[in-house]
Amino acid sequence: MRAAVGWLALIAVQVAWLFIDDGDRGPHVWALAVTVVLAVSHVTVMPWWRYRVHRWETTADAVYTQSGWLRQEWRIAPISRIQTVDSERGPLEQLFGLANVTVTTASAAGPLRVHGLDRSTAQRLVDELTESTQATTGDAT
Repeated sequence: MRAAVGWLALIAVQVAWLFIDDGDRGPHVWALAVTVVLAVSHVTVMPWWRYRVHRWETTADAVYTQSGWLRQEWRIAPISRIQTVDSERGPLEQLFGLANVTVTTASAAGPLRVHGLDRSTAQRLVDELTESTQATTGDAT
C-alpha cells in the first residue's frame, strides 16, 4: 500500500501536468504510460519478493533479520547487545492492524527492523525481547 500511494501521487502529478501543459502532449502521454507500467510492475512484484526474501526470528540468544532487494542482508543482534525495543504504527499500519518493531543496538549498521507484523505479534515480540534483555546480564554496548 505504501508503494501504491507513492506511485498514485506521481501519476496524479503527471496527469495534472498533461492537462496544464498546452504544448505537445506526446511526451507527457509516454511518460505517464511508462510510469503506469513501472507502478504496476513494482506493486505486483514487491509483495511477492518481500514474502520470499524478508525474514525475522528470535531465539533465547539473538534476534535475526534478513532483508534486501538485490543485495540481501542477514543481521544478527545478540540479546545481550540490545539497548531498546520499540514498536511503531503509522497511519497505514493502523488502518490494517499492523505494527513495526525496531531493535536498537550499539552497532554501526543501525537498528534491526521488522515491518508489517500484526499488532498482537508485534506486542508479544516487544514484550518477549524486553523480558529477555532485562534477564540477560551484559552491558548492552
